[in-house]
Amino acid sequence: MTIVSVSMPESMARTMREIQRSHGFTGTSELVRSALRLLAADAREKEAVAGPVEAVILVTHSEEREEPVTRLKHRFEEIVKTHIHSKAGMGTCAEIFLIEGDGAKATSMAKAFQREEGIKAVKMVVL
Repeated sequence: MTIVSVSMPESMARTMREIQRSHGFTGTSELVRSALRLLAADAREKEAVAGPVEAVILVTHSEEREEPVTRLKHRFEEIVKTHIHSKAGMGTCAEIFLIEGDGAKATSMAKAFQREEGIKAVKMVVL
């Protein structure tokens, strides 16, 4: 197998160790391979979205990371029909976007959120 070195903030390393313990992964490599399989499956699912769609995109982030959410909301405003912002507690916000329009644009929006630092989770569900 190929060996890959990865840099990450200590908070992510701590989370990785907690998940490794709680989910019974025998090592970090096994955990990273599993996470990559999930990300690849999510990417394949998003790539299959084509044509007009209705979808919901859920984004969670720390309260300090409002700027990228606002910027991306405006960038994709032609497909955003409804946006709900809620403080979920413990310094976390939840953003719910109801999307209607081109599936490729919806996928691009979800991917753009995933690339932003400080975004905790992104989930897109096609209705």
